[in-house]
Amino acid sequence: MKPQLVLAALVTLGAAPTTLAAQAVEVREWTVPWEGTRPRDPYVDGQGRVWFVGQAGNYVAYLDPATGQFRRYELEAGALPHNLVVGPDGAVWYTGNGNGHIGRLDPATGQVRRFPMPDADLRDPHTLIFAPDGDLWFTVQGGNAVGRLTPSTGQIRIVRMPDGGSRPYGIVLDRSGHPWFNLFGTNQIGTIDPATMQLARVTVPRERARTRRIGITTDGKIWYVDYAGGMVGRYDPATHQFQEWPAPEGAVSLPYAMAVDDRDRVWFVETGPQPNRLVGFDPAAARFFSNTPIPGGGRTVRHMVFHRPTRELWFGTDAGTIGRASVP
Repeated sequence: MKPQLVLAALVTLGAAPTTLAAQAVEVREWTVPWEGTRPRDPYVDGQGRVWFVGQAGNYVAYLDPATGQFRRYELEAGALPHNLVVGPDGAVWYTGNGNGHIGRLDPATGQVRRFPMPDADLRDPHTLIFAPDGDLWFTVQGGNAVGRLTPSTGQIRIVRMPDGGSRPYGIVLDRSGHPWFNLFGTNQIGTIDPATMQLARVTVPRERARTRRIGITTDGKIWYVDYAGGMVGRYDPATHQFQEWPAPEGAVSLPYAMAVDDRDRVWFVETGPQPNRLVGFDPAAARFFSNTPIPGGGRTVRHMVFHRPTRELWFGTDAGTIGRASVP
């Protein structure tokens, strides 16, 4: 079915005053033993192991935080893995960003099953997320599409973006199973109805906004960071209203990795300043309450996840580390 563009009546609200407190959080980093491999996009499994990909090293690996030990699984040359998630059965799913596939790694055997993209132009699957029904939703940035993989059958369904250069990027799911994703090449955010596979898009009121990562709070509101404009913003699907707050470093902030914690607070990393800075924003108080420099500098922190059982944020850095921030 052809994707349908849905236009919403949008209202821009004035940014509320913000107060930056001096509170910092505890951050610990582990140096990845394989230099120059861009470790990124960690995910904590049921055993407490922290899985990540080495995008420039063609591997999947994990860190055991209790011992500090790493284990590496080799992938094919040119895979350039970008992101991973771990399924309920312990299998590790990753995006083959360099050669157009999604892979399933069995940690017990090291064997990989590949699920190639159905078309050659879908060359760079980007970010994955599991749906409650077991399907995997994923973005394809350069290929300008969002996909849905059903692991039990291997079926891949693709929704192409109507406009060239939309660049689907970060992705999350709401409580009804609808994926929401950044369209990083535009000032839009998209969603897909899983029942009909129809696309809807909403427009951030600022034309130059370029949202890069996305999150959802328990009230169903969509949160994003605007990499180009140095903002953290909120979209309410019920009212179609937007509200935004300038990040502490303003226009040079380059906010990138982000996550929402179990208290509905929004965390993101400003990658413009060096060292990068981990910032906490409290929507209830409309203020920034935490600001912590990344000890190893970070260079660029691209993705971050919140691990609810331990109340920790995990991230990888271009400086070659895996980091953990303990949330207060």
